[in-house]
Amino acid sequence: MKILVTGGKGQLGSELKRQSLKNNNFEWLFTNRQSFDISILKNINSFLNEYNPDIIINCAAYTAVDNAEVDFENANTINHKAVELISKWSNNNNCRLIHISTDYVYNETSLIPVKEDNVVNPLNNYGKTKLFGDLSCLKNNPSSIIIRTAWLYSIFGNNFVTNMVDLMQKRDEIQVVNDHFGSPTYAGDLAKTILDLINYKKWIPGIYHYTNLGKVSWFDLANDIKSIYGFDINISPVPSSEYFQKAKRPKYSLLDNSKIKNTFNFKQIKYKESLIKCLKILQNEL
Repeated sequence: MKILVTGGKGQLGSELKRQSLKNNNFEWLFTNRQSFDISILKNINSFLNEYNPDIIINCAAYTAVDNAEVDFENANTINHKAVELISKWSNNNNCRLIHISTDYVYNETSLIPVKEDNVVNPLNNYGKTKLFGDLSCLKNNPSSIIIRTAWLYSIFGNNFVTNMVDLMQKRDEIQVVNDHFGSPTYAGDLAKTILDLINYKKWIPGIYHYTNLGKVSWFDLANDIKSIYGFDINISPVPSSEYFQKAKRPKYSLLDNSKIKNTFNFKQIKYKESLIKCLKILQNEL
């Protein structure tokens, strides 16, 4: 069975590549912008026809949230139009599709964990284009699986955890937002969940949420990183209103994971347990 992973050099793609070594019963192809640029729409069908995968895991995305406010066209091409073509191809070629989405399609303020059937109301262009992609996916391939995740981090690339580690090594004091809440999600756990979905006894399409377990603010998470890593630094809480950002962010991103747990009998891993694991890997590699 051939599995194509787009966005192979991103956080999730890189974690899938690490775990693919333990799943060598599949033939894996990890692509990146150089080998398969999904922003060039005219090349998508020909590339897929040539490789002819049995499963596509679409991790590729335009994730520069602030840039998307002034670069809607490129964000929409990658997050929406490319997904439309990939979902059509997969539906027409008996190919299973797992598409990765985001909490940014919501804008909840009720402080109750967000379920898959909550009203979608993206605050920014990134969230809008990701929602358009989700809707195209559902329309063109009703058998697809969409996974919405939040606060993703890993040892790879730039993310909140790696950025905090870098800042805490260089500074004596930092300020971190304390009025946005969610659950940090280790990309290694999400990668394993995707593999478990592929290996599950039955393919059950739909939208699912997956995050680690727990509720924290960015300020709380920074303090956890400080404590686990052993940094000596002062961290001050600040409201998000003190930071200018082109794009608005949802203040409450806690996703309800009941559906994926009940459907596939999966366990949700505590965020601090996974954070410790990730930081230990970082400490060994730095």
